[in-house]
Amino acid sequence: MRPLFLALLGLLLFLLPVLLLGRHGYVLIHDNLDTEIPLVYLLTKLHLAFAYGRDVVVPEVMNGIPRNALRPGLSATVLVFSIFEGKPLVAYLTHQVLVRVLGLLAMYWLLRRYGLARPEQRGLAAAVALAWATLPLYSIYGLTVMGQPALLGAALDLRQGRRRGLAWAVCALFPLWSIFVYVGPFIAVVWGGLLLLDVLRRGRAAWPATLRGAVGLALLLAMYVVVEWPLFYSLLVAKQFVSHREEFDLVRLLPHGVGVGLKEAARYFWLGQYHASPFFRGAALLAVGLVLARLAPARRQVLLRRVGVALAALAGFSLFCGFAPQLAMLYQKQLPLLHAFTLNRFHFLMSLTWFGILVLALRELPATPVARRLAYGLVVLQLLVALPFNTEYVNNLRLLVGRPKAEAPSYAAFVAPGLFSQVKSFILRRTGQPPAAYRVISLGMPPAVAQLNDFYTLDSNQNSYPLTYKHTFRPLVAGELAKSPALATYYDAWGNRCYLFSAELGREYLFGKQPPRTVQHLAFDAAAFRALGGRYVLSAVRLARPEASGLRLLGVFNDSEAYWRLHLYEAAR
Repeated sequence: MRPLFLALLGLLLFLLPVLLLGRHGYVLIHDNLDTEIPLVYLLTKLHLAFAYGRDVVVPEVMNGIPRNALRPGLSATVLVFSIFEGKPLVAYLTHQVLVRVLGLLAMYWLLRRYGLARPEQRGLAAAVALAWATLPLYSIYGLTVMGQPALLGAALDLRQGRRRGLAWAVCALFPLWSIFVYVGPFIAVVWGGLLLLDVLRRGRAAWPATLRGAVGLALLLAMYVVVEWPLFYSLLVAKQFVSHREEFDLVRLLPHGVGVGLKEAARYFWLGQYHASPFFRGAALLAVGLVLARLAPARRQVLLRRVGVALAALAGFSLFCGFAPQLAMLYQKQLPLLHAFTLNRFHFLMSLTWFGILVLALRELPATPVARRLAYGLVVLQLLVALPFNTEYVNNLRLLVGRPKAEAPSYAAFVAPGLFSQVKSFILRRTGQPPAAYRVISLGMPPAVAQLNDFYTLDSNQNSYPLTYKHTFRPLVAGELAKSPALATYYDAWGNRCYLFSAELGREYLFGKQPPRTVQHLAFDAAAFRALGGRYVLSAVRLARPEASGLRLLGVFNDSEAYWRLHLYEAAR
């Protein structure tokens, strides 16, 4: 167990910066702290994790967003946040540690059974598992990526007829800590395709293995239906609301053409996608090249054939991912759900495939001191090429050495509880009203900041919300959208960010107190804002002429710990 213990110790050292810094550390902001974390926090704080039903809403978001638009309650992620209710940072860090530890154990288990199974390869398997567990990823997605080695191990066990009970248990448990829309359909396509290919290659001899694999896949999908029942029920049985995603217009939103598709395909192949473990794939190819040069001709042909199949699959999926948006463009009018559903998420499966290529090369090296050093060197190289892509790790190292990035605030500076407590107290003294009695909107900062401070926000960043709300919200920002065709397209053809936009600020939404920023004119419909129940604008930037926007300045708030300087404006009656 010593190699595995050392790998776990290495993972602890990797996590140490963010754990040591705590609230003064950096937490990934984009699509994480500004989206996912506050929504899971609200579900658990309001005890709505299992409060399903057509009339159940989350009142603090968008005047009551349907609860079924958010994560299911039957999720390990929600469980962790429920255990640490009211402490989103503690929950997030605990969750990340669990996800990465389980990812390391899953990869080690897979390699010791199928990849690097020889006794002398135990240390190498642990090293590869450590490289896997330190990949840049969105840990808030649970085991969506990190848990894939366990699922692959289960599929291989079912094919071989080994430990079927454990394999089926993995199939049943994986949906409890992963996100269906990110990997569920794509695992089904790949796994089902491999079962079919096995039958075509081996004929009747493959039938028992195929049946076991089909049962495992069916169990996986059945559990996804159980976990994601609110999603399936609201989509297929009794549609609770029409999602804003049905208005996606990819023709307007995305560039297209053969060159664009090929460029995107190359990016998917060489770097991956930022939600799904991005890293430069060259280390695996270098490993293959170096190992091929050392092999005898017969083994060289075997490795070439296996790696060639894997690379062909990766190239094919990369091409599909690169051109999938353009494919959706062709049929978006005839099949609205096609462009509302993201087709190119096969990229969530690519990181494991690249690690498979690396392992195919490493397993061919002989048990000599020179070859052993080469193997460990290649694994270290893989780890090193991935670390620069890990925004949390890099920014926390910078914080530890006293060289923070100005645009990468710590968790405490981003959430700024002291600053927002001042605002709440000011409004309470002035009006006697708690946050539940009024609605706010943010300018120059994500609405998630207000949500984490228990304000009720009219704006939010949502993967799905009622289309009617998008249309109702639009008059608030119509004047600014009219100034900027790019912003109008961003809102009308996409609209996940239902924000208070400013043409002067563009699509940026992180404006700290330094340097100070002023918006000369905000074309804001204060009457429409009032009609939605809005009363206050929480602005990270100064408005030069608030009265022209139907607003009046109530105060400017500062806090030494906060990233923001907060200007509180009230909509005039």
